[in-house]
Amino acid sequence: MFDKILIANRGEIACRVIDTARAMGVRTVAVYSDADAAARHVAMADEAIHIGGPAPADSYLRGDAIIAAAHASGAQAIHPGYGFLSENPDFVDAVEAADLTFIGPSAKAIRAMGLKDAAKKLMEEAGVPVVPGYHGADQSDAILSKAADDIDYPVLIKAVAGGGGKGMRLVEKPEDFADALASARSEAKTAFGNPDVLVEKFVEKPRHIEVQVFGDGNSAVHLFERDCSLQRRHQKVIEEAPAPGMTEEMRAAMGAAAVRAAEAIGYKGAGTIEFIVDGSDGLRPDGFWFMEMNTRLQVEHPVTEAITGVDLVEWQLRVASGEALPKRQDELTINGHAFEARLYAEDVPAGFLPATGRLSHLAFPDGARSDTGVRSGDVISPHYDPMIAKIITHGPTREIALKRLSRGLEETKVAGTVTNLAFLGALAAHKGFARGDVDTGLIGRDIDTLAAAPEASPVAMAWAAMVALGLEGAPQDLTGFRLWGDMVRRITLRHGGEDLEVVVTSRAGTSHLVDLPTGIVVEALFDEVWTLDDQPAPAHHRAGQHVTVFDGYGQAFDLIDPLDRAAEGAAGGNLIEAPMPGLVKSMFATAGQEVAAGMRLAVLEAMKMEHGLLAPRDGVVAEVLVEEGAQVEAGAPLIRLEEEE
Repeated sequence: MFDKILIANRGEIACRVIDTARAMGVRTVAVYSDADAAARHVAMADEAIHIGGPAPADSYLRGDAIIAAAHASGAQAIHPGYGFLSENPDFVDAVEAADLTFIGPSAKAIRAMGLKDAAKKLMEEAGVPVVPGYHGADQSDAILSKAADDIDYPVLIKAVAGGGGKGMRLVEKPEDFADALASARSEAKTAFGNPDVLVEKFVEKPRHIEVQVFGDGNSAVHLFERDCSLQRRHQKVIEEAPAPGMTEEMRAAMGAAAVRAAEAIGYKGAGTIEFIVDGSDGLRPDGFWFMEMNTRLQVEHPVTEAITGVDLVEWQLRVASGEALPKRQDELTINGHAFEARLYAEDVPAGFLPATGRLSHLAFPDGARSDTGVRSGDVISPHYDPMIAKIITHGPTREIALKRLSRGLEETKVAGTVTNLAFLGALAAHKGFARGDVDTGLIGRDIDTLAAAPEASPVAMAWAAMVALGLEGAPQDLTGFRLWGDMVRRITLRHGGEDLEVVVTSRAGTSHLVDLPTGIVVEALFDEVWTLDDQPAPAHHRAGQHVTVFDGYGQAFDLIDPLDRAAEGAAGGNLIEAPMPGLVKSMFATAGQEVAAGMRLAVLEAMKMEHGLLAPRDGVVAEVLVEEGAQVEAGAPLIRLEEEE
């Protein structure tokens, strides 16, 4: 076993690897960028080495700097985590050339599975079923368009390199193919440096079911399946294991196919074989096809750990250090059911835009596993994936595990940035999902309901007003007392973009009436604790003028100074602003140009995803305020339209 390993990653996966290494008595070395100098993974590791600037290309993608850090620290092996260099075969070659051990598969195995077209050909030869499609080298528009016609619509355009939904487009009609192809190529080039794509038949009611495999370079075992069908724009949201509705016959068929795939390339370490499954008529042994292999540890690996009792990171370290597979196939069993929900800093009602901000408060529930790379006080950076944590629950049955997930999400507390917590809660409560009736289109079909911002309750509004006025503590004898009558205070709270005028009448230190703009009056009484309309006051957090009430997955309110309100809105609806920090990838607007509502004026790139900025109304471009290539902050003005006549 190694004495010391370096972790070539950041965030929650770096912390996850450190936890297991520490339990095994293995010392750890963290690497960090300028932006991560005070990060949680840096604090957890036994030592840490700075490797460059905040942009990934200047730090976590610098293989030479990472290898130099390993030598400087005396580390014997490098764990890549996921993302960054984890599936880069050139990096694996460089690690081994430097007399270090790469904790993962060989460069040859990564290359075999790195390009989806070549991988599918290899899988066909190994007897693994594959989806009908075009995986050829000729990337001309005409050939790809003809392939789509031959396969028959709907089709999927997919980047041959990488994954995570980047460079992927669903095309339902021939007339949409050209635009979708251009967009997929552009995104693939940005994310992976390779614009090549493949075209595949789109399965009408698809389920995404993947099998966890583990190999030692010669033989492999599978650790059963995970269902990752709950996706939005091909990004996984909630994963579970095992897959609902899975039969023993199909599990055996999928497991055997996954093991054949791993053994066909001499796979070593943890990997995942992803299958697309036809869920239109139940799960059938002839209804699944190879999609791709992820030659690394997956984000969703905790659900497999929960149902098998296996620490996959421990297995990675043991096999990489030369040990045999810790268990045979017949020694692996399924115990219960598990779910994982991915908690992100993102603005769901605004179209799931990635968000930044300082986490002024972060607390996770008891009774759930929480894998995180951040703490209260940390900043969600625009340079990296905006994941806050993964919430994982386990139970003897699917129903119990799902109830535990729902409760865990309700009890998770985040303040300082917007999150997808309410969205996750709505998914966990979705009746179809609760029945196990899942497919990759579920979120899209019900997106308006699932993504709707939950309304703040009268109690939450009233309590926010009291906290804003400093009335949340145990009252002093004369709090709220006035010799000539009740004390009346008026404040303005901003919630969800709307200003709320609230009147608080203090009859005594222990009694207040909170008059809300809805006409509802909430009575607050103190008797050892505060109650509002006979309900206990919810937990809360205040940071300056910002109040978060932990009710309904967290409701945020800002105390507004009336003198500041007159200065707002000077630009009216004429400014088009950056909805998030990012790079101005393309600027199509020009001064004097006539535009129509909905016309794409610019493309902003953030977290390797492209976001189109559309004209909010018909009008004329008065001024373009930034150039292509500019790095902008959230709220930065990009384009100004002329005043409406």
